[in-house]
Amino acid sequence: MFSDQLLAGRRILVTGGGTGLGKSMASRFLQLGAEVHICGRRKIVCDETATELMAEYGGRVVSHGVDIRNAMAVDEMIEAIWTTSGPLTDLINNAAGNFISRSEELSPRGFDAVANIVMHGTFYVTHAVGRRWIAGGHRGNVVSITVTWVRNGSPYVVPSAMSKSAIHAMTMSLATEWGRHGIRLNTIAPGEIPTEGMSKRIKPGDEAGARTKALNPMGRVGTMEELQNLAVFLISGGCDWINGETIAMDGAQALAMGGNFYQLRDWSDQDWTNARESIKAQNEKDRAARG
Repeated sequence: MFSDQLLAGRRILVTGGGTGLGKSMASRFLQLGAEVHICGRRKIVCDETATELMAEYGGRVVSHGVDIRNAMAVDEMIEAIWTTSGPLTDLINNAAGNFISRSEELSPRGFDAVANIVMHGTFYVTHAVGRRWIAGGHRGNVVSITVTWVRNGSPYVVPSAMSKSAIHAMTMSLATEWGRHGIRLNTIAPGEIPTEGMSKRIKPGDEAGARTKALNPMGRVGTMEELQNLAVFLISGGCDWINGETIAMDGAQALAMGGNFYQLRDWSDQDWTNARESIKAQNEKDRAARG
């Protein structure tokens, strides 16, 4: 679909690039000739991903361990990239967190766990990269991963709905403010693309997406390849007049069904108990991996 070496000469940072959607996009950028930087809290995971991708595709993948909730740590990482590798050409804001919960049962800590990564962290990285682009007279692209619920909200994932909506607003705001510098910002709002960690937190008991397939107008979930292709297109230079847009990629599910978690209103107390236990088990698994 894309010509070989389409992204040669590009230097791309993918946040949350060690696993899931981020790893998938990073692999495609690497295949197309880009130098790829990936970051995440678990540096060992990013290191393993970098080694795996370079063994499979060649090229250069640089791994960074950083907690994007820490603005100073983010700035130090971006400065290190500029100093040791050179200016980034593109930023993919992919790092996120989410879980389902009845909102009356949310704790401040649970809310902050999502908001600090999704809203604060995304801004910290975008700001650290964008101000260096402007100071150096560089053009640049930012593609952020959001959700279709930025347009209509979603029950049972209120911290995510609020935080992703903030990214949606940031994208529109900075597209108009920074466009004169040759900096574009857009977002992709994918429907369900099953991944182990996220699916267990927002679709416990339906990790394979059976319920989504039954409700989706196209009768299926999304694929990693489709996300890869859209991300590549947005930074490829094929249409640099796209700026400030949120592009849904969900088979029209948001149009047909709202694309959110309204259907969980039918869950019983036992369903919510089971979901909490599933989410807790996945969190413990992730903590063990970080250890």
